[in-house]
Amino acid sequence: MQEFIIRNARLVNEGKRFRGHLHIRNELIHRIYSDDLPLEVMQLPFLDAGGRYLLPGVIDEHVHFREPGLTHKANLYTESLAAVAGGVTSFMDMPNTLPQTVTLFLLEEKFAIASVRSLANFSFYLGATNDNLDEIVKTDPRTTCGIKLFLGASTGNMLVDDTRTLAAIFEQAPTLVAVHAEHEPTIRENMARFRSRYGDRITMKMHAQIRSADACIRSTSHALELAQRYGTRLHVLHLSTEAETKLFDPSPEVAGKKFTAEACVHHLWFTEEDVAEKGTLVKWNPAIKTPADREGLRQALLENRLDVVATDHAPHTREEKAKPYREAPSGGPMVQHSLPAMLELHRQGIIPLEEVVRKMCHAPADMFRIDRRGYLREGYYADLVLVDPDRPWTVGPGNIRYKCGWSPLEGTRFSHAVTHTWVNGNLVYEKGQVHDEHKGMRLVFNR
Repeated sequence: MQEFIIRNARLVNEGKRFRGHLHIRNELIHRIYSDDLPLEVMQLPFLDAGGRYLLPGVIDEHVHFREPGLTHKANLYTESLAAVAGGVTSFMDMPNTLPQTVTLFLLEEKFAIASVRSLANFSFYLGATNDNLDEIVKTDPRTTCGIKLFLGASTGNMLVDDTRTLAAIFEQAPTLVAVHAEHEPTIRENMARFRSRYGDRITMKMHAQIRSADACIRSTSHALELAQRYGTRLHVLHLSTEAETKLFDPSPEVAGKKFTAEACVHHLWFTEEDVAEKGTLVKWNPAIKTPADREGLRQALLENRLDVVATDHAPHTREEKAKPYREAPSGGPMVQHSLPAMLELHRQGIIPLEEVVRKMCHAPADMFRIDRRGYLREGYYADLVLVDPDRPWTVGPGNIRYKCGWSPLEGTRFSHAVTHTWVNGNLVYEKGQVHDEHKGMRLVFNR
């Protein structure tokens, strides 16, 4: 039996900070002490946290770890390693791999791969297409995080544009439907206009005008209309405009919401003004937009119109991202740096520490109804992150863990550092060292 104590930590949980000790027995949090430890517990092996922050493990409900089929970019081992190095202990991976995860057989194959490769806990979305409704309706909501629906074409080209199929998915999906919302006709019209004017001289600076705010707003509005009509449990991914946030309920009670929305770290960090320096390294779909949009997204987080913070972690090789604008793929690696980036926004006074924990740990657990994760609670799985708030470091080649080897945040100096990460009570990351003998577990959902 594994049993140990994390002593003298500053626990951050459920809107509170307090000094305490956390007792782990096997996979679970056995006891949380805010007073002195009992004598019998004092005899157990321990780690002295020295007043550092102890947080629940981050749950990233939106990643692309590229396995199977795209493993020249990333794989479930390399990216889960990067995840735990950044304090992410559970992830939910998207279906635009090769082959695309659009059948229950292929879905279970991904689970089998993860069970022997992933250092973090895992789940996978089933992808929607114009012709796989039979698979969607058979999805088990207790063992699969959700259905992924592309309303705008992106990497992998899984666009669903048949109106009858869309209506059937919204009406019959047995679990949460997560939507990439960009209005494809608007994007195509914008691209045609720019091509007629600029030909092959279209540049990255035009990306936010091609994949425009209007394309996002129209598609998000349409998704909400369909969800309201059919009573769908809808989750809209990576909102990028202030206007979209106004479409959502500001209630803080995520578990009771029918319609929820996600913010991604890159939309909270970058704006289109960063394109001049970063180029296609900051090419995402939806595009990063104006400073006013970024400010609106940050405010929407505080107002609870945006419910969770995730990454849309989507690595590509340097060579792929170095191609000209129209050939360079959209997406970038973020999972290792999401928690440090959000803690930096806390250090800057933009978001309280307790809200960082709520949006990255509690809310994803509540939204997806994940079994016993996302909180520091007795009887919950011991998915834990120890953070030193006064250990500055700079993102660079020597500490980037992604298989692709680069980050759009390279050169950024962070004030907080993840020092230890536990997954199911197992220490998997310790001051730069990875302990990969233990693997994560398949997430289970109470629904």
